[in-house]
Amino acid sequence: MEDDGVPEGVSRLEGRPVGGWGLLQIAGCTGLTAYSVWAFILMPGFRRVPLKLQVPYMPASAKQVANVMTLLGGRSGKMVDLGSGDGRIVLAAAQCGFNPAIGYELNPWLVRLSYFHAWRARYLAKVSYRREDLWKVKLNDCQNVALFLAPSVLSLLESKLLSELSDDARVVSGRFPLPTWTPSTVLGDGTDRTWAYDVKTVRQALESEQQSSAGP
Repeated sequence: MEDDGVPEGVSRLEGRPVGGWGLLQIAGCTGLTAYSVWAFILMPGFRRVPLKLQVPYMPASAKQVANVMTLLGGRSGKMVDLGSGDGRIVLAAAQCGFNPAIGYELNPWLVRLSYFHAWRARYLAKVSYRREDLWKVKLNDCQNVALFLAPSVLSLLESKLLSELSDDARVVSGRFPLPTWTPSTVLGDGTDRTWAYDVKTVRQALESEQQSSAGP
């Protein structure tokens, strides 16, 4: 069989040092693969986003997803993930009974991948992934929000969340905390750390700070 030549060729290489030309070939192939992923999968979602608001795609780990669901435990209603990536957090939310469960993601390839994961899990009818700019999404009727975004984006997003979310809403941020909000609960360590914020508590704290700074 033709396939027999592949392991034979590999066995001949075992135990032999890779020369400079071999290392150059490996580096070239790796670079080409990385560029292909960027050009055809990731770049389309970045073209419409200003540089300071761009967030590289990094899938949430199983532990990060579990932490988000734990911090949303006992809650219900609408759940959205702003910058939903491959959709795994939205899928987990739907599996936990959140309805509707919606992800907003600009990258069309990631939206397609999200639907594939939902189809494979047989939850296609219970999730929604939309190719929309998170800054244009209205959150007035949303009780649960998940965020896995860069610090530069989070600092700008705080005002939008405060102006649109109701007092009974909860915001869960993964990897990075919201810069000026005080979390109600923190779960996990390192890159798995996740912060939960109750909007009513955040508003009360900010109002108290404003009154204190204003003085008598």
